[in-house]
Amino acid sequence: MNGLTKAINRAGNATKLAFLLGIKPMSVSRWKNRYQGVVPAERVLPIFKITGVTPHELRPDLYPNPTDGLPKEEP
Repeated sequence: MNGLTKAINRAGNATKLAFLLGIKPMSVSRWKNRYQGVVPAERVLPIFKITGVTPHELRPDLYPNPTDGLPKEEP
């Protein structure tokens, strides 16, 4: 399962994910079908905040380490 599919499942479905992101459902469908699950870079962190799917899972090409893009822990 790729990161986008995981995010869609956590949101409930693609329409709900789109609603939470404030975009049209067709955009999410396009990422999934036309772009083989590649999420636009500007949507990675908002999806992480909504679903908890890490930036590394969504875009390993931009976030090569599993902890890249995650908030720093408070001491």
